Amino acid sequence: MSRIHDIPENDRPRERLLRLGPQALSDAELLALFINTGTKGENALQIGQRILRDYKSLRDLSRLEPAVLGKIKALGPAKTAKLAAAFELGRRAAQEPSHAEIILDRPQRIYDYIGSEMQALGHESVRVILLNTKLAVMRCEEAFKGSLNECVAHPRDLLRKVLIHNAYAFVLIHNHPSGDPTPSDADRRITRRLREASEATGLILQDHLIIGTPSESRILPYFSFKEHGLL
Repeated sequence: MSRIHDIPENDRPRERLLRLGPQALSDAELLALFINTGTKGENALQIGQRILRDYKSLRDLSRLEPAVLGKIKALGPAKTAKLAAAFELGRRAAQEPSHAEIILDRPQRIYDYIGSEMQALGHESVRVILLNTKLAVMRCEEAFKGSLNECVAHPRDLLRKVLIHNAYAFVLIHNHPSGDPTPSDADRRITRRLREASEATGLILQDHLIIGTPSESRILPYFSFKEHGLL
């Protein structure tokens, strides 16, 4: 069996990380640290390189469910669990708030707070961020998984979460895994209905953000209904 220790000592990912810092390692080298042992004909670094070639990018790889990761050649249950845990730790670290209040009073701050987590998902997710009178985050909850459509996204079900926790205002968030944050006709209709229902109950719909992915053809990787004058 080929092992990471077959690589010359100064070139091993672990030694390079300890000597130069994690930022000096390539994506394949970081993967190799979790893979650790290789198979016949491939050491851990070569496996990491192959996986990245097959899945194009670290972002795409991180969005795979554990059941799909486990089907990759040379990844057994233990290595799959380590990789899935590493990806989840990265997502949680990006999402974890500081001790200071997180104020979501404009679209860019909302995107900075939750954008990377939503972009990492391989499925559509609809979330509600609850805010206090200072527009600081109280909590964030997933309303449901799947497309934002009028069959499942009834205003009363979304507002129930806001009312239960006695929030002052809220932000509706959902992602487009395709990468394009342009709102659909259904997105527009639901936003209009939710705004009307919020006004009727004395709540404030601070914004509705659709999260896409960065692209050279788009100025922003998100669409803000408030920023576009649709709230």
